[in-house]
Amino acid sequence: MSTELNLLAAANEDLTEPLTEEQHEALRIAVAKIVALGVQVGVSADQMIVMLRSGLTVGELLDYLTKRTGEVA
Repeated sequence: MSTELNLLAAANEDLTEPLTEEQHEALRIAVAKIVALGVQVGVSADQMIVMLRSGLTVGELLDYLTKRTGEVA
């Protein structure tokens, strides 16, 4: 839970300021978890990057991956 709270705090900070070490670590952990979930459901990190670059938000990507977990058994 602490990682998620730190990530939320980082997201709400002024984006012109560099991330603190704690925020950077929280972001790194969050990205690693998203990539792991993607791999689990058959979506590569490269595919996720393409999806995000084409306009999908991180929230929408998480929704998509979560829905795919039900398809993978």
